[in-house]
Amino acid sequence: MNKKEILDKIKDLEGLNNDEKAFLINLVNTKKKYGLVWEDKPEDVEEELRTKLPVLKEVKERAIVNDTETEHYPNHILIEGDNLHALTALTFTHENAIDVIYIDPPYNRGENDFIYNDDYIDKDDTFRHSKWLSFMSKRMKIAKRLLSDKGVVFISIDDNEFAQLKMLCDEIFFEKNFIECFQWEKTQSPSNLSKKSKKRLEYVLCYEKSKTDLRYTGLVQENPNDNPLLKSNNNFKTLEFPKEAVECKIKGNHILEPGEYGTAKNKVILKNRLEIKNGKFLNNLILEGKFVWTQTNLEDEIKKKTRIIFKSKTLAPRYDKLNYAPEVPPNIIDERWGVATNDVAKSELEGFGIYDFDYPKPVSLIKYLISFYPKQNFTLLDFFAGTGTTLESTIDLNLINGNRQCILVCNNEKKNDTINYIPETITYQRAKKVINGYTKTNGEYVEPRNKNNLRYYRCDFTEREPSLPNKRQLTLLATELLCIKEDCYKEITSALANKKWHKFFTGANSHYVYIIYDDAFIEEAVELLKAFITQNPEAQIKVYVFSNGQYAYAEEFEEVAENIRLAALPDAIYKAYQYILPKQNKEFIPELEEETPVEFDNGIEA
Repeated sequence: MNKKEILDKIKDLEGLNNDEKAFLINLVNTKKKYGLVWEDKPEDVEEELRTKLPVLKEVKERAIVNDTETEHYPNHILIEGDNLHALTALTFTHENAIDVIYIDPPYNRGENDFIYNDDYIDKDDTFRHSKWLSFMSKRMKIAKRLLSDKGVVFISIDDNEFAQLKMLCDEIFFEKNFIECFQWEKTQSPSNLSKKSKKRLEYVLCYEKSKTDLRYTGLVQENPNDNPLLKSNNNFKTLEFPKEAVECKIKGNHILEPGEYGTAKNKVILKNRLEIKNGKFLNNLILEGKFVWTQTNLEDEIKKKTRIIFKSKTLAPRYDKLNYAPEVPPNIIDERWGVATNDVAKSELEGFGIYDFDYPKPVSLIKYLISFYPKQNFTLLDFFAGTGTTLESTIDLNLINGNRQCILVCNNEKKNDTINYIPETITYQRAKKVINGYTKTNGEYVEPRNKNNLRYYRCDFTEREPSLPNKRQLTLLATELLCIKEDCYKEITSALANKKWHKFFTGANSHYVYIIYDDAFIEEAVELLKAFITQNPEAQIKVYVFSNGQYAYAEEFEEVAENIRLAALPDAIYKAYQYILPKQNKEFIPELEEETPVEFDNGIEA
């Protein structure tokens, strides 16, 4: 059967509108035999993007800036607005630039925890899973674009959407890039209401953008003393222990003949006659057993001054290293690794005076997860920010080491008759207290962690149609986006000249961003740059210049080319958005495609 002929016949059918034809063509195009299929439910916030472009507008009075003349601290960012709009804007500022993503999305329990098009989704909604998948798939596809090549994403979830989320992430990130399903002990006192099981665990799915050779770290072994050198599931090996390199805790004088010693589980076979006098071995020990080390490993550890200890006549050796390297994390996350439960998370929020937030995560969990990433300077994103636990976790981790930057996105959810209740009343206020210091509700004072800055933004919009007036308006509104992208926030326009047609900003390490809003002043801009560079020869300046097309006026800026990098506005923004925004014309007929999923609810086809 010729698929193209069928598609052509559908397009020629009379009595069907374009949406109906598109639906039929989508069915014909489907080749998917395994995986998630669902009916895509239109989302209001996506429909806005058919005619509008998102930008970010700074709320300057909420900025917390602690930089000095000589020190520049991480610029953490809090964005208020729908996370689909914010993620779209971040594709311009941070595409391929986010190293770690942690999110705690709605679990879709049907208990007023998931809002779709301003309505809570309950358990009786027959499209409950479709709406959740539609919601998540759009956001996760953008999240992947934001991740760096060695980026990793952690997603908290429970069993309401675990299966759907796993398959969705297998499609978006590819199954080969799945790392682990970590299991977190959320409570030690689960409810007794269920007649089937007590739920103590939640899950954290972990994917990399592309499989890397990074070794996850961040954990130092707890209670490292007296680690056994025998392990029952290992193969038998024969090791020779030099008498002068091992410690004997066996009191008195003994002669041990060759043979079997120890228990069935930790059996060793002594190969030579062994003499002990006054708590010392008089000859080497040659033992056969299920050792965790080879002879080479043993000799290497002895060189490192690792203690090898024999405590009794069972001759089961143990070891104690002077220094323990961080361990690769186990897939069970609980108090053994210093990670608290939800009960502790609620107490943490109460310390800030926050009492009405359901299902919080403890700081220790987020710190634990982001500490896996084996770098100390990176950018972290949480686009389901809630109370801002991820920011506090990042700041706490920076106290130990590193210079991580955290970006939070918090939906402007209405509560208690306040439209932006969560970002304004909870997320921002908590961040402010963490940075500036505060007194908990129990009277305990928490020292400021003021080697951090916070910038507060709201999602805003401009017209999407690329007319010349709209292009000029987008260029004007792009200032905050450019400051975020270049990490330059301090305006020093007066260092060039106080003119309305340009702005000049600086950041750390002699880095600058220069915005020229009107291409009629390019010649004057070049002269101003020449004078500035003469005084500041090490300056590196990113120059954004308005252009009605893609030309960034490279020839005009040739005299200062060594100190600048050019980009045309708003073309650079249009290019960043082009693969993210929905089509402007909703009514279109798709062409023949290789893979297009059929849209039914919550199906898994075999």
